[in-house]
This record gives sequence, C-alpha cells and structure tokens, in this order.
Amino acid sequence: MQLHEIQSKTPRMKPRYVGRGGKRGKTAGRGTKGQKARAGAKFRPEIRDTIKRIPKLRGRGKNSNKSFNTQTEIANLINIERAFKAGDIVNPKTLLAAGLVRRVNGEFPFVKILATGELSKKLMFEGVEVSESAKAKIVKSGSTIK
Repeated sequence: MQLHEIQSKTPRMKPRYVGRGGKRGKTAGRGTKGQKARAGAKFRPEIRDTIKRIPKLRGRGKNSNKSFNTQTEIANLINIERAFKAGDIVNPKTLLAAGLVRRVNGEFPFVKILATGELSKKLMFEGVEVSESAKAKIVKSGSTIK
C-alpha cells in the first residue's frame, strides 16, 4: 500500500444545499440582509476604532512637553565644602552618597558645580560639569578638575 492509495474509513459527507435550487440557495452564502449582503460592501475595520481610542503617543510618551535635554543636578561649592574632606574625590557617585544630589530616573545624574560659596580644601573633581566662575574658585583653592 502506498500513501496515495489510502482511503478514509468513512467517506466525507457532501454538503446539503438548501433553498430554491442552484448551488447557493436563498441568500447566496451571504447569510443576511443589509450592508453585508450588498455587492461592494466596505466595512470600517474594527481595529481602527480601538486605535482611535488610544491616546496619541507618537514617540514622546504621554507628556509631549517634556524636554529632550537630560536633567542636570546642581551642586554648590558651599555644600561641597561642608560635605567633603581635603583630598576627597568629587564625582556623581560621591555626591549622591553625600546626599547633595539625587538620582534622575533611577540613574546617576549629570552634575554641574555652581560657584555659590567658597572652597578652601584641595579636592579632585571628575565626571562633573563646572561653571566658569566655579572653575576659577576651584583652581584658586588648589583643587583639580578632570
């Protein structure tokens, strides 16, 4: 016996056509009256209504006014003077540990040092942005910026 010689035990039932003669009966296989029965009937896709109910996200999330710029945390020299000892390294990680800046969206922040206050200790600044006036005060105190 070969694959093409296999026959089913019970032959398939032929469909019984109903209606007034012909092969497709009363509604010609269309089932109902109305728009669905007409030739050239076009339906509004159901998914389109669902899409129209979803808020416009368009790539910016719900708040389209949110800035593209990364948020910068600010640290002033007066606070750095109080929180660090001479010879310490000032970077986003140590500033976070000292409680002078906070995380932005759960990540280490971009930090900018501003010139409010004076600096008398020698510190090492790395991985932070520094304003021009703060840079002058830092260099004056003998600290270094990387």
